[in-house]
Amino acid sequence: MPAVSANNNPGPSLQVLHWWTSAGERKAVGVLINKLAEQNIQWRDFAIPGGAGIGAGKVLKSMVLAGHAPEVTQLNGVIFGEWADLGLLLELDTVATQGNWQKLLFPTAWSLLNNHGHVVAAPLGIHRINNLYYNIAVFNRLGLRPPRSWDEFDQVAAKLKQAGITPLAQSSESWQVATLFETLVLAESGPAYYRELFVDLSPRAFADARLLHALKRLRNLKQVMQLPVRERAWTEIAHQLADGEAGMFIMGDWAKGDFNAWGLSADQQFGCAAVPGTADYHLYSIDTLAMFADDYSHQPAQEVLAQIAMSPAVQSDYNKFKGAIPVWRSPDTSKMDSCSLNSWRTFSKGAAFQAPSLVHRMATDETTKDAIVAELRRFFVDDQISEAEVQRKLASIARALSRTGKVE
Repeated sequence: MPAVSANNNPGPSLQVLHWWTSAGERKAVGVLINKLAEQNIQWRDFAIPGGAGIGAGKVLKSMVLAGHAPEVTQLNGVIFGEWADLGLLLELDTVATQGNWQKLLFPTAWSLLNNHGHVVAAPLGIHRINNLYYNIAVFNRLGLRPPRSWDEFDQVAAKLKQAGITPLAQSSESWQVATLFETLVLAESGPAYYRELFVDLSPRAFADARLLHALKRLRNLKQVMQLPVRERAWTEIAHQLADGEAGMFIMGDWAKGDFNAWGLSADQQFGCAAVPGTADYHLYSIDTLAMFADDYSHQPAQEVLAQIAMSPAVQSDYNKFKGAIPVWRSPDTSKMDSCSLNSWRTFSKGAAFQAPSLVHRMATDETTKDAIVAELRRFFVDDQISEAEVQRKLASIARALSRTGKVE
């Protein structure tokens, strides 16, 4: 229903394209819808199902090309710099200055929002991707503890398998495979090498033995998954953990948002730990909203939404439901569970401990991401492809895209 003012005149409205469609994500979106309605502005929801926003990205491009760009869109990562370079995004400099965003935001978030000196998106929250969830009832029944090393992981997996429980829940969907893989790269190497690989696309990094080790780890992990690994939505995989069919699950903290929406509590029904080898690191993606400029007739309402996104209440409530942490350097930590508090403390350590997600558009352009993700998926589903072969293919992708100017 549209928001209606006291004199029954309908207020302005904003069409918002996004891919927040799971239970936890819908609760988070509800926070924004309600806050916008308080300002007599209607949120016209345009939700496109599909993990990692693959479908939403295609719809957005077609809408823009047809001259019907939405007033607002979820647009995560480096890609909104490309839209801004085309002159299509509303600059939010005034809102950012009045709201003191530069002082409030984590430096990484502030840098991401800026494009040639202009703020071109409003930040919502920071997701940590290198999380290992475990079913507490299952672990307690079998006398298990969350693994801190890969040796411990193998021991836990063996005991789970012996008890007839799938050790690690996983889908063969391309973005989910690649999300697991980028986490393994971080575990094998740390953020500096990770950036050489996925941000710089360094040929030397692609020839490094650490990439080979991550590929071997990915292949070996299939032995503790339910075979054959089928292509399923991440919410289905999360249900496997929640229902006790699987003991562990590696996924971004948006999964925690859904666990909570299903009535499960962190530290009671499910546990949340860093993936082995990544306790000191934060593999991140940042939720943002970008506004299309068009004829500027929607600018007042768009700026109100940008202000709302950065307000203390929304930063706290949105991220509580979403499973993420606020983009503020000094948020209210009193409402955070142990998983969020650990995420915030790790991210607060600074850029040297942070790794921008390839899969979730923080590291490089869409063409590069898609090519790498597709190759990783082929490797994952086809055991005939060797680790050395896919390493060579990934290196050739990096060289080719560098030559065509896709990567600076």
